[in-house]
Amino acid sequence: MAKPIEVYQYPNCSTCRKALKWLDAQGVEYRSIDIVTNPPSVATLERVLERSGADLRKLFNVSGQSYRQGGWKDRVATISRAEALAALAADGKLIKRPLVVGEAFALIGFDAGAWSEAL
Repeated sequence: MAKPIEVYQYPNCSTCRKALKWLDAQGVEYRSIDIVTNPPSVATLERVLERSGADLRKLFNVSGQSYRQGGWKDRVATISRAEALAALAADGKLIKRPLVVGEAFALIGFDAGAWSEAL
């Protein structure tokens, strides 16, 4: 039996709630993890980038308060990959959510079409 996917989400996020409802409706088994109290590690974020094929910048929640208050719009272009991943792992609100980690794939943000394809 396959290991359930991990869904890093924020309970107060309407998109996250919508995504979890979608998973429930599809009968997908998952483990829900609060991204704020238990953000993904640098190693997990590396796996997400590898499995999703996404650019590092896609991991940032550009509409979030942490992003705006931290001046990340300007900083993200000048810091190293290691510094960016460390910052993301330290502040779950800085990460675009929901973040899904499966055995062979990863999804950043909620897009029902992309999720249907991956799952």
